[in-house]
Amino acid sequence: MGSGNFLQVVAKNFDVLALPLVTLVYPLYASIKAIETKSVSDDQQWLTYWVLYSMITLFELTFAKVLELIAIWLYIKLILTCWLVLPHFNGAAYVYRNFIRPFYMNPQSATSKIWYVPRKKDFFSKPDDVLTAAERYIQEHGPEAFERLITKAEREERTRKSNNYMIFDDDYIY
Repeated sequence: MGSGNFLQVVAKNFDVLALPLVTLVYPLYASIKAIETKSVSDDQQWLTYWVLYSMITLFELTFAKVLELIAIWLYIKLILTCWLVLPHFNGAAYVYRNFIRPFYMNPQSATSKIWYVPRKKDFFSKPDDVLTAAERYIQEHGPEAFERLITKAEREERTRKSNNYMIFDDDYIY
């Protein structure tokens, strides 16, 4: 009779008991084990897992009030974490390879699939100056189109000067 009550308590609180084991205890043990080996693949697996675990934790902290309303959230988190942790599935490496790495390596193309971000190539490595933009325009449209653009800009400038036209911030659309 006493063991039946114990099994009922364990069954009802399975998520509370299993979640810390799956999300923290086993990954901690496996991470320490990975540090002691010379293999790069297990280091990558567990570093990736900890990055994803941090992202899940941030998600939970951000949307805590909403997640409280979802009764099966802890079970969803348990299943997701098992998929990430278990070497058979190698879920952490899959998520990293298909979602995080493309975003990190080329943030412009990854974000353009989600929402619009103005294009700027080599955002972090190369300054975008007028000369580079002009060279790019000539390559894409040819030197004749660039000459027409310069002529048009000079004509507009002369028109503005002759009409005492002043430029304000309201004249430009950001």
